[in-house]
Order: sequence, then C-alpha cells, then structure tokens
Amino acid sequence: MKIGIDIRNIGKHRTGDEVVFLNLVRELLKIDRQNEYLLFLDGRTDEEIHLLRNRLGMADDGNARFVVLPARNKFDWNLWWVPRYLQAHAVDIYHTQYIVPFFVPKRTHIVTHIHDVSFRVYPRYIASMDRLFLSLLIPRSLDRADAIVAPSEFTKREILKLYPRTTGKISVVYNAVAPEFFHIDTLGEVAREKQADAIRRKYHLPKTYILSVGTLQPRKNLPFLIELFARLRKEKEGADLGLVLVGNRSGHHVDRGIDEVIARLHVGDAVVFPGFVDQEDLPILMRSATLFVFPSYYEGFGIPLLEAMSQGVPVVASDTPALREAGGDAALFFPIGDIDRGVEMLRSACFSSSVRAALQEKGYAQSKQFSWERGAQSLLVTYEKICFHRGTVSERR
Repeated sequence: MKIGIDIRNIGKHRTGDEVVFLNLVRELLKIDRQNEYLLFLDGRTDEEIHLLRNRLGMADDGNARFVVLPARNKFDWNLWWVPRYLQAHAVDIYHTQYIVPFFVPKRTHIVTHIHDVSFRVYPRYIASMDRLFLSLLIPRSLDRADAIVAPSEFTKREILKLYPRTTGKISVVYNAVAPEFFHIDTLGEVAREKQADAIRRKYHLPKTYILSVGTLQPRKNLPFLIELFARLRKEKEGADLGLVLVGNRSGHHVDRGIDEVIARLHVGDAVVFPGFVDQEDLPILMRSATLFVFPSYYEGFGIPLLEAMSQGVPVVASDTPALREAGGDAALFFPIGDIDRGVEMLRSACFSSSVRAALQEKGYAQSKQFSWERGAQSLLVTYEKICFHRGTVSERR
C-alpha cells in the first residue's frame, strides 16, 4: 500500500493532536517496513524538515518520504494542493484529521481522525467562523471517509450519536504515553534531581506546585481550577503551593476568564504560565509536581492525565466519561462545578500520604495499559481493512 498521512500539525505547538500524529507515525515506521509512507507537510525550512526526520526516526533508506506542498492556508491545502497531488499520483490511503480535502479521486481511500466532537457539544467555545466551517464540512468529510478513527470508546459513541451515518466506519485507536516518559526511570536519583533543578530554572517554576497541561481554551475549565487552588492556598498546608498552567498563551481561543479570575482572587503571584514546554522537558516538569489536575468540561481521551501518572504524580480530574475511560480507578474524580468536592480532593491528593501512595501506584500501572505501538498496529489493521476488504486500488479505478 502507498499510504499518505497529513502531518502538518507536527511542530506547530498548538494542540494534543500533534502528539497523536507524531507518535502514531513514529511507531508505524518502526513496525511496518512493507508499505510506502508519504508524509504530507506544508512549507518548512530545510532545518525544520531535518529535525522532523529525526523526531520520526526516519531512515535515509527507509520506506517513508516527505511530500511538501506550498499551501498558504487550510483552504489552499484542501481545495487545491492535496487534491492536485492525489489526482496526479496513485495513493491508496490518505489519512487526515477532521476535514477531508475536496476532489479526492475515488481510487484513494480516506481515513479521518476525529479526536473529539467538542465543536458540537460545546459550540459556544468555538469561534463563529470555525463553527460554521466545521458544521458544513464535517458531515461531508465523514460521508466521504472510508474509515474514521476515534481515540476512545466514548468518542466513538459520541460520533455515532451525532452522525448516525458513520455506523460501521469507526475504529478505536487509543492514545498513550510516549516512550520518552518512561526513559526517565533509567536515570539515577542524583541525575533526576539535577534535571529537575534545571527545568525549574528554565521555566521559572515554584518549588512546590500543582500542575495542569493542555490548551488554554474555555472547555479546559481552568478558571475553575484557579478557584480550587485559591481556596486550597488559604489553608495552612497549601500556603506555599504554586499553580503551573502549561499551554500556548498565543494559541487558538485562549480563555479570557483565566486572567479575570486570577485578578479577582489575587493569586497572580502564585500562578505561572511557562508557555509551550519542550516535549523532552515535560516528563521532568510533571515528575516535579505535587499534583496534576485535569479539570476539563469535555475531552476525547486525555493524554496528559496518563503522562502525569507515568511520572508517579497523583491525578485529580473532572468526572467525564473520556477521562474515566483513560484514568480508570487510578485518579480522583470531582463533579464539574462542585468547588467543595474539588477542594477536598485536591487537599487529600496533596497532603494525605496514604492517598498519594495509592494514586501513585495505581496511576503508574494505568499509564502502562496503553501503548503507541499497539495503537499503530490497530491503525495498520484499519488501513488493510479498507484497502483489501473494500476493494483494491486497481478495482476502484
């Protein structure tokens, strides 16, 4: 098979979608030496392409190569450059996310990745133009797709509920924790402490802190976390805690309520925004945290929750189906909007040694339940199913 994958999001530092495609493609290239992979990119410098090649572990004599298209924006990409390439070259599968390009020849099988359907469940958190764009193009894209990939059983159910015509098309390919997060276990205690000190200096972190990682969009419910933190900080045990919110402050749809609640509660001196954190720094930053909190209204899976668990950090999260599916019984879950219960769980996970020990043990085991290698194997099965069970390229021409 000749498999094209849209990897434009890798290196953009915008959302968790980048982590998904980076790890799935990297594992596909490890386990599959038979098929040919075309990795579609928009304009990049030679240096950026070299770095991306290294991140993906691409061999010079391997079965993958980049296809760099000079698209200026997503409209240019979907309406002109990708259709033009697919019409001129026989590509068996084209794997993208959400929006399927127009005018794709019938011989090309389409796989689209739907990370979540928050744009339908919480439309008020989406810019009006993006909302219109998605409402028009997602139904068309799902109809055109031969296969749809969801990161959880919950997201699969949500897609089926909102788009019933997708029945029989959806495969679940679970997200996971990148191998780099487990490599830190091979370091000695002295080496880990040196790394932790270096990370604290680099990102100006407090000595003890509660951590949250993700975009700073409204659906992440960060003002609520700041409310919980402010309440906990008034208590004697929490007086020295800081709050570290990792995310791109210049990203899409940043929640303006974050700064408003910080000002109202007078906690500006205790809240740190390190911005985007390099992937190689994230395990140490997580391991150094007292607690990880994931307060989202809505998620399709919840990679940061598992990443924190892999570093032995207790996790408290909002009680949502996807986070329950990812976290199992290895986290404490609070009802969304219940400040009293939320503070109680933060207090327990921060200061109760028995609760912390139980969460750390369960969390590490839970983080091992998912792997990108198994995800890539599942994805390869999906590719083979649509190519060989629904007709080969030559049959569809």
